[in-house]
Amino acid sequence: MAIIIEMPKLSDTMTTGTLAKWLKKVGDKISNGDKIAEVETDKATMEMESFEDGVILVQYVAAGGVIPVGAPLLAVGKAGETPPPAPAGASAPAPAAPATPVAAPAPVAAAPAPAPVAAPAAAPAASDDGRHKASPLAKRLAAEKGVSLSGLTATGPGGLIVKADVLAGASAPAPAAAAPTPAAKAAALAAAGLEEKTIPVSNMRKVIASRLLESKTTVPHFYLEIEVDAGPLMVLRQQINDAIGELPAAKGGIKLTVNDFILKASAEALRREPKVNASWMGATIQQHGSVHLSFGVALEDGLVTPVIRDAHAKSLRQIALEAKELIAKARAKKLTPAEMSGSTFTVTNLGMFGVTGFFGIINTPNAAILSVGATLKKPVVNEAGQIVVGQRMVIGLSGDHRVIDGAVAAQFLFELKKILETPAVILV
Repeated sequence: MAIIIEMPKLSDTMTTGTLAKWLKKVGDKISNGDKIAEVETDKATMEMESFEDGVILVQYVAAGGVIPVGAPLLAVGKAGETPPPAPAGASAPAPAAPATPVAAPAPVAAAPAPAPVAAPAAAPAASDDGRHKASPLAKRLAAEKGVSLSGLTATGPGGLIVKADVLAGASAPAPAAAAPTPAAKAAALAAAGLEEKTIPVSNMRKVIASRLLESKTTVPHFYLEIEVDAGPLMVLRQQINDAIGELPAAKGGIKLTVNDFILKASAEALRREPKVNASWMGATIQQHGSVHLSFGVALEDGLVTPVIRDAHAKSLRQIALEAKELIAKARAKKLTPAEMSGSTFTVTNLGMFGVTGFFGIINTPNAAILSVGATLKKPVVNEAGQIVVGQRMVIGLSGDHRVIDGAVAAQFLFELKKILETPAVILV
């Protein structure tokens, strides 16, 4: 007897899913554990497994279809078995559109009688020598205003163009240019490397929009920023990468990014100032005992925030390796909901795009989000009072004023600045 497989709930907040891609087709034999489809949830695109053995008899949903949790996806049974009809409310794949019928030609009607031709309008008045008759004042005024006498209607005696005729011609609106056709507009945009289109909102984009709107409208944000001397950090990073960056991974080789140092330094700063590692719970404030550090990864559909758990207890190398693994999974859309939930603090970095400073929207229920700008070379005054070339980085913090006050946030940034300016401490 055929078994109907329904859309599973792949995350705790999922209510609908998009059938991104079928990995098996009707008639294929599948076994327990086989990957049968890619489903886009509110958090990621995930592969769906079969828990049944048999042959796919029918697929009730076409690729790209949006369906609620619990709706039928496909039926599995024995080869040759008649597939069950879609249950009530199921959305079966749309059949191919029928050929458009060709309309019969309309009967030829008798040709209408030609309309009477109106007499042509009188040409503007002109003198016998071909010049337009106009008063001296009208000629001078037309020359000043750039108005052609040939386009004016004469109202003076004997067909004479007068001052009023010139003023009327000067104030007449220019004929409107014909609007470009859709094809011409599309061609012009394509020639400029542009394209006009309507983009469907993905499940991921809907969730991002909903969560950020909720955060920005319900969380009282406040903002602080601090400038960091990034010179020591850049020197240490270069030294490490020169020493082991080209070694194979089996021999301890690794290339560290600036973001790896920021993540490790943030974990250490949160250990020193634990009040920032907290969440608003309504009647209480939850101060977390562990630092679960999320960081932003930009994808085509939006931003995802994978989480490095227990970052306070991990070395710089461990954090760097785990971050690289999570980034690769995010870009391949293989992150699980568990890998994107449970954070206590978030770091977002736009420095690689040349952004010098910004303030992120808090990733609730975190109490704060750290925003990292680019490291820039600029003239600075050193301890000896000399103007020298320095490397500076601006770091911003958006805080939830229900959980932390400005002084606490400032102390956290002060601790972070000390760590980044003496980066060797994070190697201990």
